[in-house]
Amino acid sequence: MAARKVPIDVAMDPADRERLLAGAHHDPHALLGAHPVPGGVVFRALRPYADAVAVSANGRRVELEAMGDGLFSSVLPLDSIPEYTLLVTYGDHVFELEDPYRFLPSLGEFDLYLFSEGRHEQLWKALGAEPMEHQGVTGTRFTVWAPNARGVRLAGSFNFWDGTAFPMRSLGSSGVWELFVPGLGEEELYKFEITRPDGSKTMRADPMARSAELPPATASVVHVSRHEWRDAEWTARRGQRPVHLSPFSVYEVHLSSWRPGLTYRQLAEQLPAYVSDLGFTHVELMPVAEHPFGGSWGYQVTGFYAPTARLGTPDDFKYLVDTLHQAGIGVIMDWVPAHFPRDDWALAEFDGRPLYEHEDPLRAAHPDWGTLEFDYGRREVRNFLVANAVYWCEEFHIDGLRVDAVASMLYLDYSREQGQWTPNVHGGRENLDAVAFLQEMNATVYRRVPGVVTIAEESTAWDGVTRPTCDGGLGFGLKWNMGWMHDSLVYVSKDPVHRNYHHNEMTFSMVYAYSENYVLPISHDEVVHGKQALVSKMPGDWWQRRANHRAYLGFMWAHPGKQLLFMGQEFAQGGEWSEGHGPDWWLLDPAYEAEPDHRGVRDLVRDLNRLYAATPALWEQDTVPAGFSWVVGDAADDNVFAFLRFDAAGAPLLAVSNFSPVVRHEYRLCVPEDIPAWGEILNTDSAHYGGSDVTNPDPVKTESPASGGGAGTIQLTLPPLSTVWLRPV
Repeated sequence: MAARKVPIDVAMDPADRERLLAGAHHDPHALLGAHPVPGGVVFRALRPYADAVAVSANGRRVELEAMGDGLFSSVLPLDSIPEYTLLVTYGDHVFELEDPYRFLPSLGEFDLYLFSEGRHEQLWKALGAEPMEHQGVTGTRFTVWAPNARGVRLAGSFNFWDGTAFPMRSLGSSGVWELFVPGLGEEELYKFEITRPDGSKTMRADPMARSAELPPATASVVHVSRHEWRDAEWTARRGQRPVHLSPFSVYEVHLSSWRPGLTYRQLAEQLPAYVSDLGFTHVELMPVAEHPFGGSWGYQVTGFYAPTARLGTPDDFKYLVDTLHQAGIGVIMDWVPAHFPRDDWALAEFDGRPLYEHEDPLRAAHPDWGTLEFDYGRREVRNFLVANAVYWCEEFHIDGLRVDAVASMLYLDYSREQGQWTPNVHGGRENLDAVAFLQEMNATVYRRVPGVVTIAEESTAWDGVTRPTCDGGLGFGLKWNMGWMHDSLVYVSKDPVHRNYHHNEMTFSMVYAYSENYVLPISHDEVVHGKQALVSKMPGDWWQRRANHRAYLGFMWAHPGKQLLFMGQEFAQGGEWSEGHGPDWWLLDPAYEAEPDHRGVRDLVRDLNRLYAATPALWEQDTVPAGFSWVVGDAADDNVFAFLRFDAAGAPLLAVSNFSPVVRHEYRLCVPEDIPAWGEILNTDSAHYGGSDVTNPDPVKTESPASGGGAGTIQLTLPPLSTVWLRPV
């Protein structure tokens, strides 16, 4: 089999050659590889820095002619294209390689259709880096959406970050570029070299990468998951009861600083045991998706499909989730679809023009964080985000997504002055594209992954955040009650002598308590940047601060709504949280003089969770008026609040809070007459928790009204700065 001189009619067109070498050709597969021509088959290869390239086919080796600029080409006298490999010589070394340009597209037309329609619910299986077998050969398929690019090339550790020899092909109007690279497997580093519309080039990490380099390095990593899940029992039962009808108390964690220096797998040895001991039903993880700046706490995401490499591999993170599930603990993850940073190796102007962000600069720029907002009106962008929500739930078995900064998504004028925003088609301020996206995301996640919950961090009075999408709502399962958080913290931060002027701050939440399904959040945002730790917000001396802290937690756990408490607040650390050192665990060291004070608060949190989970009255009717009744809501001068909670069968729990530093003896409260006596089951002033131990040790008998009929009454001793829970005995 001899080579022939390349005829003029099969020589590469000069314009094609120029575009190919410039990384600006849309179809390199039409030029490279093997193609029938008059007189035989032309073989072309682009191998810069190679000394020689030959074709090996049918047991024969034929040298290709060097055409300059790393191009090699010859016509072989063949009737059809054979199975062949390339023999590439660099110095004294010859490498036998499969030719990437002999393969048909490795991505199907249906995948492209679904993506173009914005309906590919498992997009991570179509875009990104996917190790696979294609046409009988093992390798990795690389695909990326870059519709404005003049050309895309693949660069990585396997080609010394020179993408010249790896141009990708455009798959028609989809805007997707594809290349199957034989022999390439997991752990390879890669990026996409994109030729922008103006001819300049940019090197970009893969938006769909399932693994990323350890920051500050920014390359994407080819990943294959090998984790074998052992949480089938958990996932089978998690959807048996809707979350809003279930006990739901959440421990919020910043993984990198909970125990600084621990990996995902090391955290799996400690976190589940700690959370289980305290009785929380769930953990909420601050964002774990890859982010370049640790000081952002993960809220400025660059790798939406990759758990941060700071703590280990994606499989290591799966191991942590799996271990939490096996300990009976649900996992909520903070998810950030509201914005992304401007890093020039990530999503910003990804292919030379606005792509993931809105094309209108005023709509694209987030005014508060110096970041960019997603273009929710673009089908492919919406698909990228909806599939991302599904991805975390399906691939990582996440039980829920707490969606960050929902208010900034919903309003076109969010943090913008007049003239800095354009009304929607109806003349309003609502971002209709964002509304449609959130509805689609919620509907899709709930349909695909039974038992999960989505939670909105939404700080305005937007109507219907937790209303089903079929009724025009956004479709979230729960919403953070930012109003309750703000108002109640205002109240408890006041000196008791002034609290009577702020009494309504503690009662107003019941005016709107049933407008949404609420979570009561004492989150990381409330204990940083000068806001002080929870115990440090309280007035008075150290004893009074801890007593206020305990009384507030008792009130919070009894109030309608689910609970969320940020790490460190469960043992009343006095310092603000810092991502650099995390909770002040030394406060629990027996050698520390005030250690019993902090251990007492932690013991209280454990008992609150234990009693909460065992008392359906505290969670079964959180979202309906039948679950709550004021006993005393107007005792402003006494700083006293008392209310009843009821389960679905009508069984009550009585919660009484005295936010005054004085003991109130024989305090009379109205209670249902048909309950003969009440027993104290929790008292935040107990000596066990560090209190003064003013208690009601014996059952308190109900007195019938002298006139007959109506409510009965009881007389309690109310400890100072305390919350007391009682139930029928």
